[in-house]
Amino acid sequence: MTQQRIPAVFMRGGTSKAIMLKEQDLPEDRALWPALFRKMLGSPDPNGRQLDGLGGGISSLSKICVIGPSSRTDADVDYTFAQVSVKTDEVDFSGNCGNMSSAVGPFAADEKMVAAPRDGEATVRIHNTNTGKIIRSVFRMAGGEASVEGDAVLPGVAGSGAPVRLEFLHPAGTRGKGLLPAGEALTRLTKRDGSAVEASLIDAAIPTCFLPASALGVDPTIMPDALDAAGDVLEEIEHLRRQASVAMGIASSVDEATKIIAIPKIGFVAAPSSFSDLSGSALAPDDFDILVRMISAAQPHRAVPITCSLALASAAAVEGSVVRALLKPETDLSRLRLGTPSGIVTVGVKVNGENAGVPVIEAAHVLRTQRRLMEGAVCIPNPS
Repeated sequence: MTQQRIPAVFMRGGTSKAIMLKEQDLPEDRALWPALFRKMLGSPDPNGRQLDGLGGGISSLSKICVIGPSSRTDADVDYTFAQVSVKTDEVDFSGNCGNMSSAVGPFAADEKMVAAPRDGEATVRIHNTNTGKIIRSVFRMAGGEASVEGDAVLPGVAGSGAPVRLEFLHPAGTRGKGLLPAGEALTRLTKRDGSAVEASLIDAAIPTCFLPASALGVDPTIMPDALDAAGDVLEEIEHLRRQASVAMGIASSVDEATKIIAIPKIGFVAAPSSFSDLSGSALAPDDFDILVRMISAAQPHRAVPITCSLALASAAAVEGSVVRALLKPETDLSRLRLGTPSGIVTVGVKVNGENAGVPVIEAAHVLRTQRRLMEGAVCIPNPS
């Protein structure tokens, strides 16, 4: 055969899509994985379309999830996430995808990798190997399969589906340096013109840098296509992201930071103001608590990466942070409403006291939906 075939399932998780693979079907040598993943998705593609693979030309559609037996006693499965660059050959394993995390439990149940009831509620404990964190996935089973029918509605996803509750347990410190890896609620970064901007560098669910939109001189209600066309703004944001990477201990230099595309994520926030989301629905300031626009793998996100929404909710618990400064004092952190390009995303955190003045994030939670879209095998050209 001119192509090799690897068993695979194609799934939507939240507002992302990914190829789902079993660890047992991949080479034991993980150094071989990136080349396979690039071929599966059609990367690198200088045209940005990934037409020769299953990718969709944007970061939220260029993902791989690998599920295998758990290497920990407090989890049911191991889950490894890979973010594949659309235009370059980078395959980044440094962070997790919260949206695709919602597909992992149902995948494991449907593939009989874990015990689950034929009907009723199932719970799967997921060990995300990228971050070393445990995610508890709770969802409904119907007729021996994870349910996909329900009344849960996600901004950016047409229709409705069965809810999946994700609880990220003790999400802070995915890189081993705590909630505030730079040591403070605010860190000074330098723009290209030499002026300073204060950012909040947060590590909860995923390392993330939050900037005030005002410091960038950008309209906080800007939509993804307009932001994508604002090359100068994106270059400034990437310039700041590389500095944040060094300050958070992810990269040892700004040059090294250019090669680590998945983390830190970066975005800007602002107080609520009126805008129309991608569906054309008008949102008023009272409809949500904070505006957010995120950049993922150098591309404006059309909603918000779920791990970033959890990081933002965690930042909201930090006195003096960029996020906290924009919230009303009475804001409920267990139900924080984010104004994203696709509409309102609601997340929450549970805080259990403080440690040396830093809030202890016991758990962060969010509701998502998921659906199995295709199953069979992904075809990869054999080396000529």
